[in-house]
Amino acid sequence: MDNKIVRALYDDDDTLLKAVIEMKKNNCIIEEVYTPFPVHGLDKAIGLKETRIAIMSFIYGCIGLTIAILMMNYIMIEDWPQNIGGKPSFSFIQNVPSFVPIMFELTVFHAAHLMVITFYLRSKLWPFKESENPIPSTTDDKFLVEILMTDTKDKLNKFLKKTGAIDISYIDK
Repeated sequence: MDNKIVRALYDDDDTLLKAVIEMKKNNCIIEEVYTPFPVHGLDKAIGLKETRIAIMSFIYGCIGLTIAILMMNYIMIEDWPQNIGGKPSFSFIQNVPSFVPIMFELTVFHAAHLMVITFYLRSKLWPFKESENPIPSTTDDKFLVEILMTDTKDKLNKFLKKTGAIDISYIDK
């Protein structure tokens, strides 16, 4: 029986959330949920782990800050020191207040760009990748839940209709 996937289509995000909670209570194995917009609380209802992208953002920001400090020290102090506005050009520490905007901008630049690249790599969103969305209406106004078939068709149909599914289909894995 585990070689079939059941697709239950919903037309409301609140109904979907309640249905997912009911499915988890009844030990249904949820394979995937497709929604046209983020549904608040759905990640906890499905049981997804928290993301670690915030940690990576901090690390990327530290990398950007380090690059900014090394770059400014090399360019403005070691390679080509210039007297700009009477500021001393022989010490990085004495020039830190004027370098703060550059350090901030490069920190944010590196954190943002490297986070986007990390997100795309982690999500396996390559250039020219074909869409994996099984039903095009889930990008517009419908919600789809894919679960593994563990019960008989009749029992599963009754259960899914009770949760508010407007369409139920069965496909081979």
